[in-house]
Amino acid sequence: MNIILFGPPGAGKGTQANLIIKEFNLVQISSGDLLRDEILKKTNLGKKIEVIINSGDLVSDHIVNELLEEKISDKRNQNRLIFDGYPRNLSQIKFLKQLLIKYNQKIPIIISLHVDKKIIEKRIKGRIYCTKCKKIFNKYLNPPNKMKLECKGKYLEKRLDDNIDTIVKRYDTYVQLTKPVIEYYKKNSTFHYIDGNKKIDEISNEIRGILLNLTD
Repeated sequence: MNIILFGPPGAGKGTQANLIIKEFNLVQISSGDLLRDEILKKTNLGKKIEVIINSGDLVSDHIVNELLEEKISDKRNQNRLIFDGYPRNLSQIKFLKQLLIKYNQKIPIIISLHVDKKIIEKRIKGRIYCTKCKKIFNKYLNPPNKMKLECKGKYLEKRLDDNIDTIVKRYDTYVQLTKPVIEYYKKNSTFHYIDGNKKIDEISNEIRGILLNLTD
């Protein structure tokens, strides 16, 4: 199966993706991770991306699509993809549809997390990102157990784009740009709305139930 996971910045998309990847043998494609990986490579493109992200703006479709196709075209990822934060506009919907057809990938299950802005702000203040294993934690809501981490927490960092002013700007941009995307996918029989204000385990159990029901 393929999955598209929607939600505003700080909604917990990355956390939920990590929780179901192992059970359903999925490969996560996060536009955010693709961009951050390029930044860590310190390429010219990565430097350009870093400036854009730190200013709170969105990276162009052309850049994201270029990084995305490399993942979708990999035959090892055939029909086992989870898209985290993509597509986020109508242009990307069209591009993704073309890629899925081009590489013989199945129509995805769509899951949309809806979270209040105040909840988002609280989550962002406590969010910690591991640059090595890519896992996301929250020192208030989901603190990392450093003893169980292979790196013992040596790579835990506060992301540069995790500040309230930036997140509020990105949240408002998300709502503005993604609303027509959600409306488009609502017509799909595999679209599912989830209350993302709930606890992490409650959300993951609901997502798990949906996926198990669709794969029976």
